[in-house]
Amino acid sequence: MLQRKFTGYLYVLPCFLMILIFIYFPIVQNIEFSLFEWSAFSPERTFVGLTQYVQLFHDPIFYKALTNNIYYAVISMIFQVGGGLVLAAILEDKVFRRFSPLFRTVFFTPVIISITVIALLFDFIYHPQVGLLNGFLSAIGLESWTRAWVGDSATAIFAAIAVSQWQSIGYIMMLFIVAIQKIPQELYEAAEMDGASKVQMFFHVTIPQVREMTFVTSTITLAGAFTVFNEVYILTGGGPGHASEVLGTYLYQSAFINDQMGYASTIANVILAITLVISLVQMKLSKTGEE
Repeated sequence: MLQRKFTGYLYVLPCFLMILIFIYFPIVQNIEFSLFEWSAFSPERTFVGLTQYVQLFHDPIFYKALTNNIYYAVISMIFQVGGGLVLAAILEDKVFRRFSPLFRTVFFTPVIISITVIALLFDFIYHPQVGLLNGFLSAIGLESWTRAWVGDSATAIFAAIAVSQWQSIGYIMMLFIVAIQKIPQELYEAAEMDGASKVQMFFHVTIPQVREMTFVTSTITLAGAFTVFNEVYILTGGGPGHASEVLGTYLYQSAFINDQMGYASTIANVILAITLVISLVQMKLSKTGEE
């Protein structure tokens, strides 16, 4: 009887150990690292306590990076979660269902392409002289709108955000498609018999029924918005003049360019705290996450 009681724990023990070693131990170690001022090229560490946290919260570059991450989060919620849900609902509508496999492939293809390839592609699209975007604007008579998109401090961060939306919306769309396919068709048939339009069915049947998936996709999207690195680093490197800096690129710059490993650990802990708080607030406000 005792052996049977502990058998289940033995099955989950390997997974628990992996989580403990590769997730929780590094988190605790990184918190320890943030309390010291140290270099990657020296074994010596100087204990500074919370000094680096105080320094971070007085750092104007940190607030610029945080603001850019907030831009990322808001725009991603609108286009990835909102846009992904709308696309999924359209593709699962019986009128468009025959073309659905083709469009699923088209929208999902960017997800499986290397972000390096995508960033280089958009670097060409944004090119101020031979870029497709400026060429298109000139062709339709909007030459005054042309600019060096990733070289202009006013547009650099939004150019990087646009790349993320283009790549990730297909993934969120596929998650919503799976959720929509689980909705009983009787609900749509009943709504149609009551005279509901497509838009009314979307708001009163689809959205309530995919609430759990909306929570999942929102969590994924917001966490990704505050940990974004690749797109910004490849396209702009955080420039010009920190205009497109995000927390991920500022962490990288602090650790591997300025050799401020303790300060970089502090930034990492702040990113962790932000994503954790966002997830907890989402769970509380949405009153979901049980399934």
